[in-house]
Amino acid sequence: MSKLTCFKAYDIRGRIPSELNEDLAYRIGQSYAAFVKPGRVAVGRDIRATSATLSAALIRGLNDSGVNVADIGLCGTEGVYFATFSEQLDGGIMVTASHNPPDYNGMKFVREQSKPISADTGLKDMQGLIEQGKLPRPAAQQGASSALDINSKYIAHLLSYVKGAKLSRLKVVTNAGNGGAGMVVDQLEPHLPFEFIKVHHQADSSFPNGVPNPMIEANRASTSNAIRSSGAAIGLAWDGDFDRCFFFDEHGGFVEGYYLVGLLAETFLKRFPGGRIVHDPRLTWNTIDIVRRCGGEPVLCRSGHAFIKQRMREVDGVYGGEMSAHHYFRDFAYCDSGMIPWLLVLAVMGESGKSLGELVGERQRLFPVSGEINREISDARAVAARVQQHYASQALNVDFTDGLSMEFAQWRLNLRSSNTEPLVRLNVEARGSESLMQEKTAEVLRLMEAV
Repeated sequence: MSKLTCFKAYDIRGRIPSELNEDLAYRIGQSYAAFVKPGRVAVGRDIRATSATLSAALIRGLNDSGVNVADIGLCGTEGVYFATFSEQLDGGIMVTASHNPPDYNGMKFVREQSKPISADTGLKDMQGLIEQGKLPRPAAQQGASSALDINSKYIAHLLSYVKGAKLSRLKVVTNAGNGGAGMVVDQLEPHLPFEFIKVHHQADSSFPNGVPNPMIEANRASTSNAIRSSGAAIGLAWDGDFDRCFFFDEHGGFVEGYYLVGLLAETFLKRFPGGRIVHDPRLTWNTIDIVRRCGGEPVLCRSGHAFIKQRMREVDGVYGGEMSAHHYFRDFAYCDSGMIPWLLVLAVMGESGKSLGELVGERQRLFPVSGEINREISDARAVAARVQQHYASQALNVDFTDGLSMEFAQWRLNLRSSNTEPLVRLNVEARGSESLMQEKTAEVLRLMEAV
């Protein structure tokens, strides 16, 4: 078989049907069974038009390999994580393409205790079994598939994070982007005092309002406008499988995920004094400052959910966060959730009496950031080498945990290649000076573009 192009660094993702189809989904089920050797596996799917048929083919492949399947139906990626660890299953597979265009689909994989399977820990092995035609024959004893309803247990788990918290009667804008998040908001609503203003709420696989990806600036206007017109206290938006949660303040301003990492770190260190907080290297100063001030231990880790989850387990981190809006929780099997973060932030707002703008405003002034800037550059190594050479004599610290990080007295940069796209990503932050941050960002970009 020719080389499969849908196997990526962390998951499977490809165009339907040229890169991913029912036949391949069946064989992926077989390869997962051969690699993981599970007894019972959770399978869930997102709201995309092709997810139901791909899920059915995947389940057939698992069943024919002797694996029993707990079919949890429509859910977010965290639904598969939750089912796997809460039901003590041997693994889980989510059929989703997250924020990709409508003609894409994909899959995300975990093994027991919701440990991720990435290229380094099994995806390449699974790919090899399919490409080399080494899939085992159907099992003598077929597996069975049965529906599993995890909703009530899942909702109870989410609510446990704000049990006893002082929640105010706030107006909350939610923008599901016509993805799957609206289903969970509806289930949480009867248990919470908030007045929800729902934007693009209904699941719609055609994505009539654009692909659900709040990282795209053009997609933010609908949330911002709803906040301003309703006088809401906060706005929330998600990607398609809602494993990322994005925040907007009371003025409709988009809040960089970086500042939420610091806010949630402080929240968890109040609950677990001296705890370890895992964070990525792209932007660090605000997080490290807050964690140390609160008596915690900051732990640096390479970007990417598989690396963060592994590091969380190694150090028993109470919380982990990435500036990309992924937030990880020890009590959620060290996995990421797009629902837990906003519940916690609304609890902090209720207990402090402060708006989100007030909670993060000081940190934004203390550590202004460029926001992630992407450039299509073919030779990422040459760019990194040029930048490193230019600043080498001035740098107080150089780190290669993830790409190139360079620290100076009043500013720092991180330059890294995307794991999933032909892009070089730049992040710059400064100490208390927006103008210095902008000046250095422009300076680094000129160096990059010269290469």
